[in-house]
Amino acid sequence: MTLRAFVSRRVVTREGVRPAAILVEGERVREVVAPEQVPAQADSRDFGEVAILPGLVDSHVHINDPGRADWEGFETAGRAAAAGGYTLLVDMPLNCLPATTTVEALGAKRAAAKDRCRVDWTAWGGVVADNQNDIEPLAKAGVSGFKCFLVHPGIDGFTMVTEGQLRAALPHVARTGLPLLVHAELPGPIDRATQELADADWSCYPTYLKSRPEEAELSAIRLLLSLCREYKFRLHIVHLCASQALPELRGARSEGLAVTVETCPHYLHIAGETIPKGATLFKCAPPIRGLDNREKLWQGLRDGIIDLVCS
Repeated sequence: MTLRAFVSRRVVTREGVRPAAILVEGERVREVVAPEQVPAQADSRDFGEVAILPGLVDSHVHINDPGRADWEGFETAGRAAAAGGYTLLVDMPLNCLPATTTVEALGAKRAAAKDRCRVDWTAWGGVVADNQNDIEPLAKAGVSGFKCFLVHPGIDGFTMVTEGQLRAALPHVARTGLPLLVHAELPGPIDRATQELADADWSCYPTYLKSRPEEAELSAIRLLLSLCREYKFRLHIVHLCASQALPELRGARSEGLAVTVETCPHYLHIAGETIPKGATLFKCAPPIRGLDNREKLWQGLRDGIIDLVCS
């Protein structure tokens, strides 16, 4: 097997940026050594001052393939990832047809990806209404974990779960040892707020913001932490936006619960006050909240309550 050496005066390592050579055999990094330690038999390439750093991982990607590749397929997602320095994508289960909620659907996704993705990828499985018997087979088939919604996901073919349905699934999730990723909003606060805004101007961003109050996130996260205590599963909160939840998440960590949290670039870089009327590109759920909330999310990231940022 050919030994290759990638040399640069700016290699990013755990110890900092330094001159180094990365020795690679096949598809595995064997060792990081000083440039003068490159074996004579290695096929060496010197990148000079160009930085070499570990590939990034995006754990929240919607590739939508098979079935909706015109939205985003393996070819376009893989090219975009490679161009941005990402070497691993983890695909969400809901936008493809069929959704990745059975072993058969996972096979269809793998077939769609064959020879079409330029980077590594893996899949999250879906937890939907009444598919609890598919959870452990999906784990054995190789999914990295599971995703569910506590509110309508806004797309046909992937159902939200009620508390009862979630309770039916959680023993199976816990037995796999894999994480459950949750879109943490409950419909009750959203439905009540939406009814109160029936006559409001929905082209104004403040109207949409009021329709998805922080209470929807807070009540969902409180329910999930309670279930985490009861069923002892690994919980991951996706795209956290409500900064009010940070103290409770910190407390859950201190308590020893297996809880991790992500947020997204738009929650860290945009403030609701700056979004103009009719700017539908900014519509997302949970919504982009105010400047004070944004700064508290940054602090949560600095404090380690928020573990990662994904797209």
